[in-house]
Amino acid sequence: MAYSSSSAKFCGPSLLVLLVLVLFSLASAAHAGKRGQNGSAPALPAETAYPLPPFTQATVYLTARDTGERMKAEPPVGFLDWAQPNESITCIMLDPTRRFQTIVGFGGAITDASAETFYKLPADKQTEILDTCFSPDKGMGFTLSRTSINSCDFSSGMYSYDDTPGDTALKQFTIAHDLKYRIPLLKAALAASQNQLHIFASPWSPPAWMKTNNAMDGGGTIRPEDKQAWADYFVRYIKEYAKVGVPIWGLTVQNEPMASQDWESCVYTAQDEANFVRDYLGPTLHKNGLAGVKLMIWDHNRNIMYQRAQVVYEDPKAAQYVWGEAFHWYVGDHYDSVQIVHDAFPDKNLLYTEGGENLRGSAIDDNYDLAERYGRNMILDLNRWSTGWDAWNFLLDQTGGPNHVGNNCQAPVIADTTTGKVYYHSALYYIGHFSKFIRPGAQRIACTSDDDRLVATSFVNPDNSTATVVYNGSESDFDYYIWLANKTVELHIPGHAIETVVIK
Repeated sequence: MAYSSSSAKFCGPSLLVLLVLVLFSLASAAHAGKRGQNGSAPALPAETAYPLPPFTQATVYLTARDTGERMKAEPPVGFLDWAQPNESITCIMLDPTRRFQTIVGFGGAITDASAETFYKLPADKQTEILDTCFSPDKGMGFTLSRTSINSCDFSSGMYSYDDTPGDTALKQFTIAHDLKYRIPLLKAALAASQNQLHIFASPWSPPAWMKTNNAMDGGGTIRPEDKQAWADYFVRYIKEYAKVGVPIWGLTVQNEPMASQDWESCVYTAQDEANFVRDYLGPTLHKNGLAGVKLMIWDHNRNIMYQRAQVVYEDPKAAQYVWGEAFHWYVGDHYDSVQIVHDAFPDKNLLYTEGGENLRGSAIDDNYDLAERYGRNMILDLNRWSTGWDAWNFLLDQTGGPNHVGNNCQAPVIADTTTGKVYYHSALYYIGHFSKFIRPGAQRIACTSDDDRLVATSFVNPDNSTATVVYNGSESDFDYYIWLANKTVELHIPGHAIETVVIK
């Protein structure tokens, strides 16, 4: 509004000031919903506003391809003042006050093949493997492991817990097969981990008599009339394992439900999976006091995980039973798919549940390429909200087996059952750079790299230590900095190397 000179004289300066104040008050009231009750800026959400943990020094643990160093501890380095990172200097920037997902764990699968290999070794080698892989004090401190319901390709033969056709009441159900090797190893691993191991189970196939193709292999689907019996089967499995001292933390509905394989497999469309969870598996778990078991869908590759999640999560009656989505790496990287699932369904969790590689040459020979593939994938999945990362078989024999279909693989640990010698490959140490230093309950924090040669992720642990994993896939070795809260520490990384930087 324009004022004439006469009206301005009439109003006077004090009235003009009063008018401005009134208008400002009205504008402030209009925005009250966007501000605090006292007119202050809106408070940060509780999940993203945290106090800065203490930090005085950084200790680097290094694994490098060309030097032979494996998780070598370097002398601690102190922090120096540095108010502003320089974009021309390689730097990893951290902000522990901004936090994201909480970690479940890291590790590798305990299959029949792992267990059979383990029990062919001398007792001292068995103890060594348990300490090296599962002990948080002596070794890598694995905190996550997958196992199978019934047999999988990494079993010496095909079997189920109830091979009696038509036994929908599961009167002949027995886990006797698993009591010989697999359950004893799971219990030993739990003990070595100081009971911090999260075990989740996946079926490769229901018993043949429950399927449309009358076989555990070759795909097929569940017969409609046997869906309730199959849901009951999950419950029976969990309860029988609990009786012998193996708690099942989580379940996936089906391993790789779009794959019709030469080994145990069963096919579900996205709608089939939603229907089975909604009408059978979810209600059956809840009715049997197992609502706390973490139920995961998909358990297949990243490439179409959004579409699979969408179908289940947009059905609220199915979604209510689902903790999150499991995924693998076998068809391209597709890290954007992981991020998009989180962005679209932020109340659901993500967990990487299988990654292996077919045998190339001798299983005994170290495969550093596999180690680097692990490291890069782990960092990029974690930065897209995965709550953990579980490799395929943690232990195999000198053939990359045993495997009843010849689908032999690499593994982080290889044991020659003819000589008793154990080979700890670089892939084990790469997993260890996460599992040993990022513990269950750790929270991911803001972490960025200003150099394309480095990818990194960072977590604050329950003990308030900060663990930052930095991977250099280039040929170059160079200095870099870690910066947080106007402080910095200068570090060095070789080419083709991974470092965990523990800040306390």
